[in-house]
Amino acid sequence: MNNKKFLRQCVSCRLIKPKEQLIRITKNYKTKTIQINYNSQIQGRSVYICKNKECLENALKKKKIEHYLKSELTENIKEELYTVLKI
Repeated sequence: MNNKKFLRQCVSCRLIKPKEQLIRITKNYKTKTIQINYNSQIQGRSVYICKNKECLENALKKKKIEHYLKSELTENIKEELYTVLKI
């Protein structure tokens, strides 16, 4: 049985954490749209961000997500990110 823990780095605070503790945001390679990738089924360029408000606000303020995905974030995606953090 494979018990590997996949580690990823937050784009905001740069801490390395297990993949399950981060939110995955993906730019779909076919449609070029940015989506929150809940179940890792969407293929494309992805970034990870911690599940805390400070990291999200810092990443949005400094446009780190937009920089790494090479695309603009819509207001719908920003609102969806804030609602994910409230869960």
